Amino acid sequence: MTRVKRSVHARKKRRATLERAKGFRGEANSNYRRAKEAVMKADSYAYRDRRNKKRDFRRLWITRINAAARQNGLTYGQFIHGLQLAGIELDRKVLADIAVRDPETFSRFAEAAREASAA
Repeated sequence: MTRVKRSVHARKKRRATLERAKGFRGEANSNYRRAKEAVMKADSYAYRDRRNKKRDFRRLWITRINAAARQNGLTYGQFIHGLQLAGIELDRKVLADIAVRDPETFSRFAEAAREASAA
């Protein structure tokens, strides 16, 4: 059986790993062993945080809606419940955007929510 010489592929793999570790601190950007560990850790963080980003944004939207609802004399829960009773189907992303950019429209939504929950 013929012998397989690995130097070209091994060097290519190491170069690619060191390229991905560019900008890391300490030996993690120059030492292959440390760079490999750091890149693996960075990949696991990236995978995890692509999922966490979704819940972080939802928390931000809820916080913004709550602040705007309280300015209109409602809690977040009362506001969302009132919107459901009123048949207004807007997601939290859109509601948060309206709360920040157009407070007048948001106050109309708050009034509709208040009337629907009172009825």
